[in-house]
Amino acid sequence: MDGTIVDTEQYWIEAEHALVSAHGGRWSHEKAMQLVGQSLVFSAGILQEAGVDLEVREIIDTLTGHVVHQVRESVPWRPGARELLDELHTAGVRCALVTMSEAPLAREIVASLPKPYFEFLVTGDTVAQGKPHPEAYLKAVELLQQHDPELDHRHCVALEDSAPGVAAAVASGVLTVAIPHIVPLPHDPRRATWDTLAGRTVADLEGLLALRHEFTGAGL
Repeated sequence: MDGTIVDTEQYWIEAEHALVSAHGGRWSHEKAMQLVGQSLVFSAGILQEAGVDLEVREIIDTLTGHVVHQVRESVPWRPGARELLDELHTAGVRCALVTMSEAPLAREIVASLPKPYFEFLVTGDTVAQGKPHPEAYLKAVELLQQHDPELDHRHCVALEDSAPGVAAAVASGVLTVAIPHIVPLPHDPRRATWDTLAGRTVADLEGLLALRHEFTGAGL
């Protein structure tokens, strides 16, 4: 979600700077980049190391509260995200939102969309292990299977922008498309890479799946 559908990373970074400064510490751009795509529990630990004298739960609630407030003022959509979601919805393609943000923020983003694009949400507070662990994506596939037992990971595509997110998706076995945003991603033949979602269509995703089925086990 953050960085792929909406460009909320700046909101998170603002919240991190404010929190560290309030506790007499110093926060840098380099440290902020370490948290992109990570679970909030992981991020809270790094902020504690930077001098934030709060419990993990307090840190998560403070950061999330700041971003929710900002999103209510303005949702910064990523180029092409809403258009692709709308085309997927029209085509009858089932979509799930898999994010390390917690449910309150994810619900705010979803509520601002004009249609019920997402069948369900898998959020950071509903899994035991955050990205880069594949649990969130494995859970999403399992939930999709409840209404379609013949579906499995080979029929699914994940769109991700961060290294932890890409790692989680690849480890789950789903076809993974990286759309790098804040942090450059290293080359990885196990995934596809798009510069942007702008102009991307359902046909593009179907094409990638067709290639995967044709060359099972080969790099993209």
